[in-house]
Amino acid sequence: MKTSPSLFVTNFNPRFTGVSATTAAVFNVHKTNLNASLVGKPLYGCPQPLSKREAIKLSWTQPKSYPFNIWHVRRNPEMQLAIFSRDVLRLPIKIVFTSAAQRRHSAWPRWLISRMDAVIATSEEAAKFVPNVVSITPHGVDLNRFSPAKNQKESWLKTGLPGDYGIINIGRIRPEKGTDLFVEAMIETLPKLPRATAIIAGQAKKKDASFKRKLETRIEQAGLSKRILFIGEVQPVDLPNLLRGSKLLVALPRYEGFGLTPLEAMACGLPIIASNTGHFEEFANTEHPNKASGKIVSIGDSQTASKEIFNLLSDPLAYSQFSKNALTHVTKNYSVEKEAHAIQKVYQRLWNGEIGQ
Repeated sequence: MKTSPSLFVTNFNPRFTGVSATTAAVFNVHKTNLNASLVGKPLYGCPQPLSKREAIKLSWTQPKSYPFNIWHVRRNPEMQLAIFSRDVLRLPIKIVFTSAAQRRHSAWPRWLISRMDAVIATSEEAAKFVPNVVSITPHGVDLNRFSPAKNQKESWLKTGLPGDYGIINIGRIRPEKGTDLFVEAMIETLPKLPRATAIIAGQAKKKDASFKRKLETRIEQAGLSKRILFIGEVQPVDLPNLLRGSKLLVALPRYEGFGLTPLEAMACGLPIIASNTGHFEEFANTEHPNKASGKIVSIGDSQTASKEIFNLLSDPLAYSQFSKNALTHVTKNYSVEKEAHAIQKVYQRLWNGEIGQ
């Protein structure tokens, strides 16, 4: 008979977001050596989750090898249920929260976070905005899923997209994500790169529908409607091949908490061109020019981004070195196994009574 879980990992968002991706990757490592269960909505590549009611019921039972259960949460609704379960229902649980935001939270999230037993920040900067930080642990990438193409051209052909390769931008279509900056950079660059196709992979919420329409009009006016493509949200199963068929990931958000997609691209051997936000400067490794994985531009500077994109893609030797550096950097510093190991240390410290008192 299977024993009750000792670790409950929540996922209440039906969409597969960056948070979902890191939750799934870490969960699949932890399930190999912890009695862990997912709670809420299904995640790609993970076992079927428990319902919230089932998780609450099972949390009354003390796990076999530990003094209490741990709930690991990553979003406001997940914190709310965990706090209600611990403080109102009086479940014998401890709550861990992962925070990536690099800005002051609004009042409600600040209160929720203050009630956590332990907080993991994804960067030194993120740690400045939350209490109870016990570990600074960057997100990692599943290097088994994301790996370089054996043949880039074949991978691109599988996508069914035009051109010989992609220049890709991934994320929600909205001003904060800098989708407009990517479009402007592509309008400037694509005429000089006749074999490239620019890909915008993501959806626009209703409130951003007019923003997307303006971008489509701008692209049409530039005569590039067949070369700058909105392909919608890419399913998790299809993302690795799309990256393998591309040659460059461009991420120009005006704000980013951490940003996982550049790491996924780097794991596929893609250099990055990114704005100076989130954890992107560390990803690009620009402090070590001989080991750099990409280029960093100022927030809002699509012109410099365009120049860097063209320079990199028109210099095969430089591109090859950046590509090798990207793979080396992510493999050494940002594997999901490294992230999972650091998180499990936090769990163990809670179970040992070293923190969370």
